[in-house]
Amino acid sequence: MRLSENDQIELRIIELNQEHQDLHYIIDHLSEEIQPDQLRIRRLKKRRLFIKDQIVHLKSTLIPDIDA
Repeated sequence: MRLSENDQIELRIIELNQEHQDLHYIIDHLSEEIQPDQLRIRRLKKRRLFIKDQIVHLKSTLIPDIDA
């Protein structure tokens, strides 16, 4: 069975949400270390923000355009 475009987008959003949660957990864990690797944490935060932006963009594509 072939998924519709909206179903594919929704699945991608689910995947990105999971990755976002995983990064959040990793960042929290790394931040609790005695000497946290600030460069690594910064890179992970940038990746997490990029993923969040992708999620917002994909969600916006699911909203139908309304003619005025």
